[in-house]
Amino acid sequence: MRTKIVATIGPASNSKEKLKALAEAGVSVFRLNFSHGGASDFVNIIKYIREVEEELGRPITIMQDLSGPKIRLGVVPENTIQVSKGMRLLLGPSARRVAELPYLPFDHDVILESLEPGDRMVLADGGLQFIVRERRSDGLVLLEADNAGLVTSRKGLALPGKATKVRALTGKDKKDLADGLQLGVDAVAISYVQTADDVREAKALIAAAGRHVPVVVKLERQSAVDNLAEILQETDIVMVARGDLGVECPLPQLPALQKRIISACNKASKPVIVATQMLLSMVNSPAPTRAETTDVANAVLDGADCVMLSEETAMGNFPVETVRYMRKITNEAEKLLLNHRKLEEPDGDKGIPEFLAFSACLLADKAHAQAIVSHSLSGGSARQVSARRPPQRIYALTPDPVTIKALNFVWGITPVFVDKPEAEPSHLIRAEEFIHGSPDFKANDCAVITAGQLKGSSATPRGTNLVKIYWK
Repeated sequence: MRTKIVATIGPASNSKEKLKALAEAGVSVFRLNFSHGGASDFVNIIKYIREVEEELGRPITIMQDLSGPKIRLGVVPENTIQVSKGMRLLLGPSARRVAELPYLPFDHDVILESLEPGDRMVLADGGLQFIVRERRSDGLVLLEADNAGLVTSRKGLALPGKATKVRALTGKDKKDLADGLQLGVDAVAISYVQTADDVREAKALIAAAGRHVPVVVKLERQSAVDNLAEILQETDIVMVARGDLGVECPLPQLPALQKRIISACNKASKPVIVATQMLLSMVNSPAPTRAETTDVANAVLDGADCVMLSEETAMGNFPVETVRYMRKITNEAEKLLLNHRKLEEPDGDKGIPEFLAFSACLLADKAHAQAIVSHSLSGGSARQVSARRPPQRIYALTPDPVTIKALNFVWGITPVFVDKPEAEPSHLIRAEEFIHGSPDFKANDCAVITAGQLKGSSATPRGTNLVKIYWK
């Protein structure tokens, strides 16, 4: 299971039996969507996942997905408004009512005040598009429809390419985050991120709650893509959330954008998830379309660490079958990836960790090693090895309970928890003992170990600083 599968839990998959079947089919990370519930709705689900984790004897990661500031229209008095191309409408607060033109209630003052002539406004996930024509002296905004369709109450609204002052974490998100951390989630995804400040705010709240879990940034806004380099310095994991991102940018540009984001994450050794409509037809069908099969495979070939299922496992008729199909597709794509991909030397401006990982992969190839065993407290060295996409299995040993769950997002890694690390302080000896005790290694099998040297002068650097070829 090199490419990790993230599955969203919902009515179709929230029983212990289904959760276990999904994990057995290949799920490493379960996503809890807090847009459709609060902490009380997930208490039993988390309990079931922990029981399944214990029964299967491997780490399973729970990712809390915060809803974020989803921008919506208010309640349309007419229930529906039939819009034709070129039609003019007014946008303004719900408390106002005007009879001269059809009226769209909108109670986000900060956004309303930021609208300027020429801005594009999109409703219903891209189904309806408007152009801002005028900011009137009475505070209302004149819109002109760019296409035809129906407007109904509470429709989602997006402003493609326009940065706003709306922060990623709402009051609801902050409460949900505190509740989720108390319930024991292993990772937190934040929605509608625009800048690195949004990531820093989330990390500060997590630290204030006395926890340390990885933050997943969902790339849904053009402004986030524009700030990707700075965001990558702060975030732990990135999600290419193609639903809202496909509204923010022209759809024909989305495939190239996905490739650029994945490439940037690979270079930064940050895990990247590709999400949205990957096997959507399997909500109602026991098999995917040809296009969906190709989409999942291409995500793997592009360098994705994880592929994610949403409606397919949350409310679909075939949740377990969908995961099994996705695993078959990723397995085939990985064969192609490993047959054609060559180990690439890190850029010259990279540091010692990147070159140590590269050296380990080179040695593994030359020695025909069965695996690379990386001992790391933070998981950083294992992520560096994974970023090179070696054909060998990667075992990541760590005594840190947070790291063991975070590694479930990383391509090619089998996380191994080091119990009672105080019994053997040497990272190298721990790795050697793991190889000797693991049935995955036969006598005379070769492994390449990366670890930290604990002894030496005070100048000895902390972290991974040695590579060793080892035979069982």
